[in-house]
Amino acid sequence: MSISLASQSPSITRKYATTFSVAISDRLTYRTDFLFATLMRFLPLVSIAFLWTAIFEGSGATRIAGFTQGEMVAYNLMVFISRAFSSMPGLAIGIASDIRDGQIKKYLTQPVDMISFLFVTRLAHKLVYYLLALAPFGLVIFLCRDFFPPSPTPAIWFWFIVSLAFSFVIGFMFEATIGLIAFWTLEVTSLSYLTMSVVYVLSGHMFPLDLLPPAVAEFLRWLPFQYLAYFPAKLFLLGNQMSVEMLTFEIARMIGWTLALVTLVRVLFARGLRRYSAFGG
Repeated sequence: MSISLASQSPSITRKYATTFSVAISDRLTYRTDFLFATLMRFLPLVSIAFLWTAIFEGSGATRIAGFTQGEMVAYNLMVFISRAFSSMPGLAIGIASDIRDGQIKKYLTQPVDMISFLFVTRLAHKLVYYLLALAPFGLVIFLCRDFFPPSPTPAIWFWFIVSLAFSFVIGFMFEATIGLIAFWTLEVTSLSYLTMSVVYVLSGHMFPLDLLPPAVAEFLRWLPFQYLAYFPAKLFLLGNQMSVEMLTFEIARMIGWTLALVTLVRVLFARGLRRYSAFGG
């Protein structure tokens, strides 16, 4: 070829940089609605705080599954932050709809990779979300500061931020996997809602995995779902108590699951396109 890969790279970079910029502009167009929806998401935290207060007072325990009452409230706050990174509402159903309705053709006739395009647009969505949610997040955390243990060390802060980035990738790839199943079946809406409900529990969003029987909790820690909510939250709260060996093992396992899901999405997409073109859909 007369055009080298190196000479193509700037063009690819500009293409997705433009996609990112357009996606941000699109989100900011409806920033008032976006901000209002963001504020409404904080309301469940109030009921969760009252719920755990009642549970601790009713049981008379000072610790449940290793958490004090304050730490349990703080855990739910941090899970809220984790899930804000990893949740991908509408992604699976959107991919399935594009496949079913033939809209996927726009990615086949233009020099844009569908998975990369959707990833960049979701990244822009999350950036706008956090820019608008920064003040409410800061206020809530400030008001609840007494619930939090001593601040994590700089190393834990670093790995906490890294874990949030990986939770975004894992969440995106898992939802994309569900959506790509539409290459083989016409309807994935029910499957998407079912997996969303199951993941809500398995990720530790509903309650810490430590509340489950030890064998069950250990099994769930081997699945990728804990990195969507449980692991980042617990790392921030109790990371100072983790050994270097344990932290290294968890980070390595998180990276391993991320690579596995990225590979799975790429394989499903490539095979799905061959099936799609074979039927002329």
